[in-house]
Amino acid sequence: MNVKIEPSWHERLNGEFEKQYFHTLTDIVRQEYRNYTCYPPARLVFNAFNLCPFDKVKVVIIGQDPYHEPGQAHGLSFSVMDGVPFPPSLQNIFREINSDTGADIPVTGNLTRWAQQGVLLLNATLTVRAHQANSHSRVGWTAFTDAVIRCLAEERERLVFMLWGGYARGKAYMIDHNKHLVLESVHPSPLSANRGGWFGNHHFSRCNEYLINNGIEPIQW
Repeated sequence: MNVKIEPSWHERLNGEFEKQYFHTLTDIVRQEYRNYTCYPPARLVFNAFNLCPFDKVKVVIIGQDPYHEPGQAHGLSFSVMDGVPFPPSLQNIFREINSDTGADIPVTGNLTRWAQQGVLLLNATLTVRAHQANSHSRVGWTAFTDAVIRCLAEERERLVFMLWGGYARGKAYMIDHNKHLVLESVHPSPLSANRGGWFGNHHFSRCNEYLINNGIEPIQW
């Protein structure tokens, strides 16, 4: 199947594209976009991959599914387009970065700048129907994104995986903790973060310390 995705990812994932589940997934998603308003815009479904080639990945941040309100989602987990107010989880991410590293809270929630530095902002489900959270969670995306996680975990070394919340932490079994740094905490959403365990987790400084210790350029959060 001719999937329009960055070449290094196409090379690694071509076997997935030929599997029956992916053909079925593609048919369902095309029909959804044809009949309903869906996010992100179709051209940005693989944006996380196109901005962050396979060999450039340093950090993997796993989200669940895209934002489902107008103008927010653009194919990067937790990220919103320029000019869009910060969703609560992103506010808490920026608050922790500020507390942890001293970096100023940015004026935009667009995390393209992270992706271009090697942060794969991967949602487990890559599409969603407008106003309906998790509406595409059962169409087959998780089989594909699990394959992405396995591919990175097996073929790369010294990556940092940030697993926030029970859903993302459920992916930890696919990752060799001896080859990679796995950072786990509660989700940054207010419901979870305010119960404790998000603020003060120091994931962003711990990530950069690990990268530096392995001779890898740290992330400018």
